[in-house]
Amino acid sequence: MKWLLLMLGGISEIIWAVAMKYSNGFSVLIPSVITAIAYILSAVFLALALKYLPLGIAYVIWVVFGIIGTTILGVLLFSEKLTVLQIISIILIIIGVFGLKLFAKQV
Repeated sequence: MKWLLLMLGGISEIIWAVAMKYSNGFSVLIPSVITAIAYILSAVFLALALKYLPLGIAYVIWVVFGIIGTTILGVLLFSEKLTVLQIISIILIIIGVFGLKLFAKQV
């Protein structure tokens, strides 16, 4: 359940970030409302997951979930470009998260 809560928080983070891009600086109503709702849900799901997970581990995984999701959607939805160094950096972040989860004693 704790990982599901964290995953829902990460998904909500991706939703609010993408909706914020579509909101055009909060000048478009529907994406602006979606941004606000998803932002709140993201924080709520993270807070619930933190009842069961260590802060450092949960926060890093939550952020990385957002990094990966927003990067992929940035490329797919907004034709953003990724350099080889950016891709390598994201891979290193993912490896770091797996390392944290693998070697965490309380998780």
